[in-house]
Amino acid sequence: MRIHIATDHAGLDFSRTIQEHLSSRGHDVTDHGPTSYDPIDDYPSFCINAAQAVVLDQSAGLQALGVVFGGSGNGEQIAANKVRGVRAALVWNHSTAVLARQHNDANVISIGARQHTVDEAMSLIDAFVDEPFSLEERHVRRIAQLTEYEATGAISGHVVDPA
Repeated sequence: MRIHIATDHAGLDFSRTIQEHLSSRGHDVTDHGPTSYDPIDDYPSFCINAAQAVVLDQSAGLQALGVVFGGSGNGEQIAANKVRGVRAALVWNHSTAVLARQHNDANVISIGARQHTVDEAMSLIDAFVDEPFSLEERHVRRIAQLTEYEATGAISGHVVDPA
């Protein structure tokens, strides 16, 4: 499987270790940056590039997932979710990592590098990567609704009203 990785300065050391770990498990890892430490770097472009690469690979029929991380993981998740076709989940324990794939068919996860040890993060990533989507009808239906809303701003048969 191809795994796309992105971070900010807070996760740079994490990134290198996690890339080595994923490669040792046989994954094709693509690093979307940064490549050097800059304490005032801007993570959005790195995370967006990783998320876009996941969508492009999946559209081409390749198995691909993404992992983005920073200090808390919040901003990185938000950035990844700006890409059409991405379902990025903030993961903070084993259960959220598994359910992100199992119920939400998440294709990107975000982890707070300042919230976890490297070993914890690797365990969360492994749980996410190893877990298949359940294909349960209710989950398929909900994801289809999100995809429809993303494309049209509406969900057939449901009221989506900002008022």
